[in-house]
Amino acid sequence: MKYARAERGKYLAAALFSVLNKIFDIAPEALIGIAVDTVVKRDNSLLAGFGWNVEQQLIALGVATFFIWVFESYTEYLYSIKWRNLAQSLQHRLRLDTYQHVQNLDMAYFEDKSTGNLLSILNDDINQLERFLEDGVNQIIQVFFSSIIIAAIFFFIAPVIAVFAVLPIPFILLGAFYFQGRLAPRFLEVRTKAGILGGRLANNISGIFTIKSFTAENYELKKIEEESAEYRAANAKAIRLSSMVTPVIRIAVLAGFLSTLLYGGFKTIHGEIGVGAFSVLVFLTQRLLWPLTRLADITVLYQRAMASIARIFDLLHTPIGIEAGGERIAKVDGAIRFENIRFSYGSGGPVLENISFEIPAGTTAAFVGTTGSGKTTLVKLLMRFYHPTSGKIVLDGRDIQGLNLEDLRKNIGLVSQDVFLFHGTVAENIAYAKPQESREKIIEAAKLAEAHDFIIEMPEGYDTLVGERGQKLSGGQRQRLAIARAILKNPRILVLDEATSAVDNETEMAIQKSLKKIVLGRTTIMIAHRLSTIRNADQIFVMERGQIVEHGSHQELLATGGIYSGLWKLQTGEIDL
Repeated sequence: MKYARAERGKYLAAALFSVLNKIFDIAPEALIGIAVDTVVKRDNSLLAGFGWNVEQQLIALGVATFFIWVFESYTEYLYSIKWRNLAQSLQHRLRLDTYQHVQNLDMAYFEDKSTGNLLSILNDDINQLERFLEDGVNQIIQVFFSSIIIAAIFFFIAPVIAVFAVLPIPFILLGAFYFQGRLAPRFLEVRTKAGILGGRLANNISGIFTIKSFTAENYELKKIEEESAEYRAANAKAIRLSSMVTPVIRIAVLAGFLSTLLYGGFKTIHGEIGVGAFSVLVFLTQRLLWPLTRLADITVLYQRAMASIARIFDLLHTPIGIEAGGERIAKVDGAIRFENIRFSYGSGGPVLENISFEIPAGTTAAFVGTTGSGKTTLVKLLMRFYHPTSGKIVLDGRDIQGLNLEDLRKNIGLVSQDVFLFHGTVAENIAYAKPQESREKIIEAAKLAEAHDFIIEMPEGYDTLVGERGQKLSGGQRQRLAIARAILKNPRILVLDEATSAVDNETEMAIQKSLKKIVLGRTTIMIAHRLSTIRNADQIFVMERGQIVEHGSHQELLATGGIYSGLWKLQTGEIDL
């Protein structure tokens, strides 16, 4: 209700139509009693007081019945439209708000989270709320108001019978609340198991190439079978309990109905109440108590929705570790300084230890070292995917933690070794940072990245779909598109993290030639294992076990005869392993 406050007008209108519909729905039972009274008493009936004969009374009842049914149908149409539109509107807003929040969470949050489970929350769990809003809320309102209206009619006609009729209601409600409390943890378990199963399925679909290449289909099928069986078992426990609700409520309904039938019947036989009134009581008893059996369905819908809501709001209320706000910046010069940086992932040991260096604006710095030495972590800290454990990173004399996050990242162009392309056309992927850019600019960027030639050979050229994650392209083609994407962004700081690792030597040479033009006037950070790609850098940092162990130009490092010199000789074939 707090979240739906902005939709208050919509749900109040929907509730009003639900109430009106229930009033018109109950009215025919009263008309039946009046009709019985008219047929039995004729000129002494209730309607005879208007001076009508029996035929006129029946015609009046027919006209009233017609309009009541019309209004009932119309209000049912209105409440159905209102509740369904409210469900769609609320679902739409909740999904967008939750997704936006997920996008703003820091990278550390995703380290231990399953993508499939997040998809389950954003899709399946929010859809559970839709099902409850479309039907469950309306049923709750109608059961509540029909109980009040019918109970009032009962007490007006026959107070003693009314007591017997409404006596089961407290027990029905207590039973519903009892089962509701017992169902809550079971449905939460169901949603949790659904998330785990969804995570496994999403992971397997993404990794289908690896599954097939290792002929692990049967192994993965077994895993899916196990997790699907756990999901089925969790559902079975919820089903066993939820299936008990209706039979228990029916017994209570039977007790109330029998009380009205027998006690009211004896009263009618002895002339204490009229036949018409007795008819109304019998019909209204069913209308009073029988809808309460729907509490079983409502309870199940409610608990399914609440289990999903718990997961949605748990995600929505996850604190954002890295705030986006801060000093706004338009363009930067690109002078970068790391001051005594120390960093650890979670509770593990330090990945970076006492890192300090400076990259003047417009120069190129390269980082080399063994896998796991912390090179890529430097880039993640620069882009504020993570915050350093201690120390600070300064951009143009300002601590980046005080800068607006969006502005900071707009000034950095990243080409990662793990290239991600979206399902769309070649042109759309190149223009990802600038969707409205002209085709001429896109082609120009592709040419600089040595991608134009293979693009124009594709079936639809720049309009060719690349497939999910770019699966229709080779690793080298994906990497060249990623470089073109960074070029088109035209950032002041360019980060190339193993940008040519997946291309052949000939293409690498062509890209290197283009990079000489691309890096002019920019601050460039290059991370590479191929030392040939960084030999012209203004300064080279050699990293080992999270520390900078050597620093200098290519020629200076060769002259020292240290780690870099050994790596160079190994790659150029001057020494053998």
